[in-house]
Amino acid sequence: MKTDTDLDIRDVQNTESIFKMKIDKVGIKNLQYPLVVLDKKYHVQRTIANINIFVDLPSEKRGTHMSRFIEVMNRFVKRAFCVDVMDEFVSDIKETLCAKEVSIELSYPFFVEKTAPVSKKTSLLDYSCRMIYNNSKEKIERFIEVKVPITTLCPCSKEISEYGAHNQRGVVTLLVKHNSFIWIEDLILLIENEASCGIYPLLKRVDEKFVTEKAYTNPWFVEDIVRKIAEILKKNGRISGFRLECENYESIHNHNAYAEIEWNL
Repeated sequence: MKTDTDLDIRDVQNTESIFKMKIDKVGIKNLQYPLVVLDKKYHVQRTIANINIFVDLPSEKRGTHMSRFIEVMNRFVKRAFCVDVMDEFVSDIKETLCAKEVSIELSYPFFVEKTAPVSKKTSLLDYSCRMIYNNSKEKIERFIEVKVPITTLCPCSKEISEYGAHNQRGVVTLLVKHNSFIWIEDLILLIENEASCGIYPLLKRVDEKFVTEKAYTNPWFVEDIVRKIAEILKKNGRISGFRLECENYESIHNHNAYAEIEWNL
């Protein structure tokens, strides 16, 4: 029985384009696929990623071979993605697709085991993460992004109120450009340490008392949060640039509070 490879089928993608125009990015988008990532505590973690992979296309070629992106992805499906493996992955993409430039984006949930501060009950909290890799003739750029939920308490509300103060849940989004490996867990811990308090999926009454009082004794504006974190990030030799955002879902307003710092991106 003949297979597709045995048949004499014309390769239309490889024919010459009539438009003579280079395409910057062509490839696959929104591919749902299993992904293995490094885990600081448990070595590896298995998750599911939304994947975009693009290459450049020369002006003379009509199209790329979409199926080859999946073939390469499948060769790496059981390997833990890190800097070295990503470099290998990109090299394979370049060779398989005959490309000079590659752009990859892997978006996935990453789970961290959280321990409640007093009861010591454990539970899992999910964080939205992205790996971004741009490889061109001029440069290689590697990015990690993580979204970290936090609690903030308003310094102004605490100052002017006779008792209590309004607090809210916020999200810090950190995109770092890194020149060597960096743990996602370290970025998460850095952000949570600079908030009024961290977020926990599971809290008993003694824990709720603790986090409420901790937030009350650590009031911070969104402006404070991004400045404190940025100051620490600038001293990290593995980070060459970052974009840092804090957005608070205000509890007493019908709008959000927002602050952003970008450095050397």
